[in-house]
Amino acid sequence: MDLGPDGVAADFPVREQVLTVAESVPVGRRYHRLLLNAPGLSAASRPGQFFHLLCRDGGGNGPYLRRPMSIWRCGEGKPLGFLLHVKGRGTAALAALRAGDHLSVVGPLGQGFTLDPAWRRILILARGVGLATLAPLTEAAAARGIAVRAVLSAQAPEDLMAAEFSGDSGAEITPVFDSDGSSAVPAMEALLRATFEGSSRPDAVFTCGSNRLFLLLQRLAGEYGIPGQIALEQQMGCGLGMCFCCVRQIRAPDGQVVNLRVCAEGPVFDLQAALAW
Repeated sequence: MDLGPDGVAADFPVREQVLTVAESVPVGRRYHRLLLNAPGLSAASRPGQFFHLLCRDGGGNGPYLRRPMSIWRCGEGKPLGFLLHVKGRGTAALAALRAGDHLSVVGPLGQGFTLDPAWRRILILARGVGLATLAPLTEAAAARGIAVRAVLSAQAPEDLMAAEFSGDSGAEITPVFDSDGSSAVPAMEALLRATFEGSSRPDAVFTCGSNRLFLLLQRLAGEYGIPGQIALEQQMGCGLGMCFCCVRQIRAPDGQVVNLRVCAEGPVFDLQAALAW
């Protein structure tokens, strides 16, 4: 237990709360949108952070362990939102919730994204449900007068969730797809090089959702001297840093490779420090 300067137990900002579901609807072929009535938690949350959700359906059924879920929507006066890929028992139980049901959450957890007030434009590279992690960054940037260009990668046009990503941010969206080859690494490299060498060169880059695109962006951002951040995806046990289930190797500033917890020291790390998985 942490103690304050007067010896009294300090307030711990993370706690379990039971929230009411405001909306629970499918999005596209494989995703689901979940909004919770939690104005205080939403205002206290930051882009890049996550919550640990208890995956019980309306009948109380579901897996024992919670699931880490990136924040998709947050902010003053907004519901707390999650956009999940339904692919297992945990996410299926979350998708089975309906408006009026209750959900136990722990959070907000982890270290979020950082925006430099001096930046005028940023580039976001997202793949699949990784766009849910990066979505709140677009609105946070827009609120600071930072222009956003987002390259969104998906299997096919019907899998792209451009509206769910950009919200009210006015982000410029460039879609790329597996179905037409535009998301292939050579095509993506040409696109990124043209962007980095043009008049709209970003001040920083951000990514989540794809190992191959992360490695490409890491290489090119290093070549062009552009700073960046990555949100890592990892299985977690406790989400609080105690179980060490989510440890990943990260390169420290001195060049040494260290083992850090994605839930505690991350999930957002310096782009050049992260190692491939």
